Amino acid sequence: MKDRNFWKDTEGIDTVPQKMIFYLVITGVILILVAVSWNNVSAYLTGSQLEKNVNSLSVELLSIQNGYPRDLNEVDSTEGSMCVAQLSLPGRVQYLSLGVDPDPDLDGNLSNSAWNTENNTIIVQHYNGVKNRFLIAGEQINFRKGSLDKNGKWNLDTSNLSENKGIVIQDPVAGEFIFELVLYDDKYTLSHF
Repeated sequence: MKDRNFWKDTEGIDTVPQKMIFYLVITGVILILVAVSWNNVSAYLTGSQLEKNVNSLSVELLSIQNGYPRDLNEVDSTEGSMCVAQLSLPGRVQYLSLGVDPDPDLDGNLSNSAWNTENNTIIVQHYNGVKNRFLIAGEQINFRKGSLDKNGKWNLDTSNLSENKGIVIQDPVAGEFIFELVLYDDKYTLSHF
């Protein structure tokens, strides 16, 4: 039996570069497969996060619909039923709209076309043009954007009520969003943001 020293053994030294290239290629293929798989899985995870946020929002909105509305015609009316929705949508979401489609022509510009009223609907549009519609079951919900008056109370913009239809939250769609049930000739869900 020959005494072999690890440092003095030169047999097979010529195959080391070939083996190294082979192992690097195998590692590269594995990394590419992981990256492709991650892109497919992340879309699913983002979709489930989106659905979770929208379902939570719709439950919060439905919870106040049978509550007490604040009468905007009365100056000292008590506060209406309110809810706070926590949203944290992915960065690729362009906007979330409630009760309105602000981009019916799907060009990404929210100000170049008339908004379509879609009560009981939550629309989420991504920057890539994909639009998800979620229906809120139950009685009709009329969404309106709120504005602060000089007394620090949230009210409808009554001077422009015909155009104030729906609520749009643009990117970033993250944080706390407060809604209140109000009465002004009809029942509205008013935003406090």
